[in-house]
Amino acid sequence: MPKRTSNNPYLCVMKQILRSGDPMGAAIYDYHKTGKAGKLVVRSSMFDDDEIPVKDLFRSFDDMPYLEKLALQSAAGRILDVGAGSGCHSLALKSMGKESVAIDISALSVEVMRDRGVDARCVNFYDDSFTEKFDTILMLMNGTGIIGNLDNMPAFFSRLKTLLNPGGSVLIDSSDLRYLYEDEDGVFEIDLADDYYGQVDYQMVYKDVIGEPFNWLYADFETLAYHAEEAGFKAEIVAEGDHYDYLARLTSL
Repeated sequence: MPKRTSNNPYLCVMKQILRSGDPMGAAIYDYHKTGKAGKLVVRSSMFDDDEIPVKDLFRSFDDMPYLEKLALQSAAGRILDVGAGSGCHSLALKSMGKESVAIDISALSVEVMRDRGVDARCVNFYDDSFTEKFDTILMLMNGTGIIGNLDNMPAFFSRLKTLLNPGGSVLIDSSDLRYLYEDEDGVFEIDLADDYYGQVDYQMVYKDVIGEPFNWLYADFETLAYHAEEAGFKAEIVAEGDHYDYLARLTSL
């Protein structure tokens, strides 16, 4: 007897997703198509498992944190939205009448963004074949994460120089993880001989889709500013959040 196959396009795509190794994209695609999603779990060798509420990836401007709103309002000219996910930032920019290009390494996320009316490209930020120029580069939702680790700082700033128009700037946010090492007396117990405390390893899991482990960098502002100056950039704090988080502007000197 021949094997029965499904004619439901959504189910066919989801079967492909299970083999994709793209948990973030799978969760975004699932929520976009059905209005609901399972648990998007974030694992780390350093912390307990955490969960990203998938619906928050589709938040509107009104539901965004203060620092994100400020970055979107401050963005000007031709804008690059890096690691755009579901495209919520680009959609907010579009509603303001601003021009943006969204990039993400997830083909599924890019498909969703295009379906939502975003000019989206499936591009790795570090891919030298992507040579377009921008006036503002947006890197939000712990944007320094894409740097990966401190050793990659030179490559990160070199890439920014190739993407920025003269006089352009980068709006990037991050958090200082030192609060994780604060004792009850308010003293930070950080071993300076150990690896930088903001370097974290992650792995994402969505349903049966398991992603590859990756490095993520939470850079405190002083560390970011030091490496920026070394690379010929100026770093300044635009605003600080309520819990060791900040929005910074990077400009080429």
